[in-house]
Amino acid sequence: MDVLLYQTNDDGEINVENGVIEMAPGLDNAVYLSLFGGNEDCSARPNCPFTWWGNISEDDDAFKYKSETLFLLKGLPATTGNLHRIEQAAIRDLNWLITNKVASTVLVTVSIPALNRVKILVNIEAEGMESNFEFVENWKASL
Repeated sequence: MDVLLYQTNDDGEINVENGVIEMAPGLDNAVYLSLFGGNEDCSARPNCPFTWWGNISEDDDAFKYKSETLFLLKGLPATTGNLHRIEQAAIRDLNWLITNKVASTVLVTVSIPALNRVKILVNIEAEGMESNFEFVENWKASL
């Protein structure tokens, strides 16, 4: 079990109720950190000097958080024409699940539910069990 992380308007948060931290039993944190972890200012730049601190001691590239999804949400205009680019970035961010045989399939669907908002739906099949994740985020870039 991990502490459940979720995205808010000012980045990741945890939920505490009656002094108890909400926990997550599955791939919740792995998916969240893959899409929204790392340094949003340099996620897609190779050898960026400002990499996320957790990547510094990680030797396996598959476990380094690059979060290209977050990087693009900050840099691309919020248009339907950019949905495919966000979707492909999310697939690349989550590809380590396939590469390391954590999951057998990862499907991503991206849409614009409201002005300057993006909805990312992730469906993962792992060991015959299906997990679904939904993230509705601010699309930070503007035209």
